[in-house]
Amino acid sequence: MAFWKEKTLAQMNSEQWELLCDGCGKCCLNKIIDDETEELYYTNVSCQLLDAQQCQCRHYEQRFDFVPSCTKVTLDNIAELTWLPDSCAYRRLYLGRSLPSWHPLVTGDKQQMHALGMSTQGKVVNETKVKYLEDHIVLWPLKDCE
Repeated sequence: MAFWKEKTLAQMNSEQWELLCDGCGKCCLNKIIDDETEELYYTNVSCQLLDAQQCQCRHYEQRFDFVPSCTKVTLDNIAELTWLPDSCAYRRLYLGRSLPSWHPLVTGDKQQMHALGMSTQGKVVNETKVKYLEDHIVLWPLKDCE
């Protein structure tokens, strides 16, 4: 069953909510907000816990123990998380859009997402190796194929 077509975000159970995550890793990128303009900039600098090849957190269940500032996407905060990329399933559904054709729930695996460049796979530098975030601003996280 394509539960994301049949249910609203509010009607989904916790398992369905977790399945919405496409595993792209973009939410795990460090971002910069300009103090004067409040413009958001993505970097290719990932959280120390992101596995750059698998595009998933190495310690997902305990991530808040390692990174207390990590943000959990919930129904209560989705409207405030304007830094989520337009390709994010949570953001798309919240805005009344459908899942993209490359989403793992649609295709059955992550390969199409990676092939289309919609994930962080092979594109990131771990934050432990970076001195200045400003030197790592990129545009590719803004890409939204559909």
